[in-house]
Amino acid sequence: MLDLAAAAKAACAAADAARGEILPRFRRVSAELKSDGSPVTEADLAAERAMREVLRAFDPSLGILGEEYGQEGNAERGWLLDPIDGTVAFTRGIALFTTLIALVEAGEPVLGLIDVPMLDERYVGYRGAGVRRNGEPVRVSQESDPRRAIISHGDPFQFDRFGARRGFERLNADFPLLRGYTDAFGHSQVLHGGVAAMLDPGIHPWDAAPTQILVPEAGGRCVTLDRQREGRGIGLVFGSPALVERLVDYLRE
Repeated sequence: MLDLAAAAKAACAAADAARGEILPRFRRVSAELKSDGSPVTEADLAAERAMREVLRAFDPSLGILGEEYGQEGNAERGWLLDPIDGTVAFTRGIALFTTLIALVEAGEPVLGLIDVPMLDERYVGYRGAGVRRNGEPVRVSQESDPRRAIISHGDPFQFDRFGARRGFERLNADFPLLRGYTDAFGHSQVLHGGVAAMLDPGIHPWDAAPTQILVPEAGGRCVTLDRQREGRGIGLVFGSPALVERLVDYLRE
């Protein structure tokens, strides 16, 4: 059995190591394009190397899947890493990027961490333990009125990738407080209840895994729509349970 409390400490140490590589490079690096057209910087690469070193030292039997360096070891029992989620923002000098860490067992997330370095905020939770931001418990909104709820979404091109452009157009018509808090920064705002719910389609496993465990642990609901076999990625709808029940249909079109 995994010691999740000890694993959470290791994840925090890995996030600290990532900050040590990322923050000195903020607004001081240039980006290159990967084969899929997404940007990458030396900060992404150095941060993932530092994270892997910390997590290997914690338990070398656990696998590691990272956005920049791929899979090593066991894919069903191990870590998922995204050193900089929101690299586009990072390369433009926008401070709303995050570092993501998840631990999976039998392929299911059991621990999640979202670090927001420029705000000095870190959300950590694991199975049965709830979620804390900088040590203080946080809870997902229980808002049910779509007229009052802030609803966030990923980039419009992600809806295109997921085959849900009509759903995105309907969102704009149906929800008056629709905001584009993209990437895992938006996820973090759901965890403390500021954003009531979010739709994030066309994302990768390392983007989805932390939220898949953190949102339920914080009292919310997270629905996963998996279209990876179609090349469309993963779609998440998460937040206030009453709103998620309504919002999930916008990605099913």
